[in-house]
Amino acid sequence: MCLGVPGRVVDVTESVATVDFWGVRRQVRLDIVDQPVAPGDYILNHVGFAIRRIPSEEIEETLALYELLLREAGADDLMLADMKGEIDAAGREVDDGH
Repeated sequence: MCLGVPGRVVDVTESVATVDFWGVRRQVRLDIVDQPVAPGDYILNHVGFAIRRIPSEEIEETLALYELLLREAGADDLMLADMKGEIDAAGREVDDGH
């Protein structure tokens, strides 16, 4: 199963965005995203690529669903492992000075 993971765009430089995934910042490519994105937008990440900008009216519901998944999943849960893998696949961690 491949699961996209939502994240908040922090910064955009050309075709790369810095995206925050629950406190983990990663570089995400914007080459194939369906609409332009800007800081503050939410995207759906799949293996390091933004594949969709999440419409503002869907953000709250989408984040609530993923938060429930994170809260309810056990350590050996395959969906949780897939989410972590998606975040890791987004690339190297960004040094934000902390």
